[in-house]
Amino acid sequence: MIQITKILGNAAQATTPKATISVPFEWFECDRKRLYRVAADGTCFGLTVSGGIKEGDILYETEKARYVVSLAECSLLSVEIRTMEEAARVGFELGNRHLSLKIFPDHILIPYDRPTHEYLVKKDFNVSMITGRFDNFIVCHAHEH
Repeated sequence: MIQITKILGNAAQATTPKATISVPFEWFECDRKRLYRVAADGTCFGLTVSGGIKEGDILYETEKARYVVSLAECSLLSVEIRTMEEAARVGFELGNRHLSLKIFPDHILIPYDRPTHEYLVKKDFNVSMITGRFDNFIVCHAHEH
């Protein structure tokens, strides 16, 4: 097993061409401190990376290949934002649930779960379910009130 303690860069900025070997992850694993993963070619990795990982991060390189983080697609809720009032309301509702989210100028993405979907619809938000990668999100860690 190859031990990974730091990220070597991101494949998007790599300047030399090499074969890319995917190392699969789920979105909720991005900020975990310790992980074990098997790459697409069967290579085993033990990760102890501080600061988390993101799509395209290079975990390991050989002369011919790069082992790169590949986030799996998942079901997401896209909450449309049309006004400042709506942005404040959805921020209050989602923040109170301690959900990780990704903010865009006209919508917010959160991982899908049925109770949250039903709740947001009940609160009159325009919500749609989509499939995509949930990366570069804001992590909300629950705390005691």
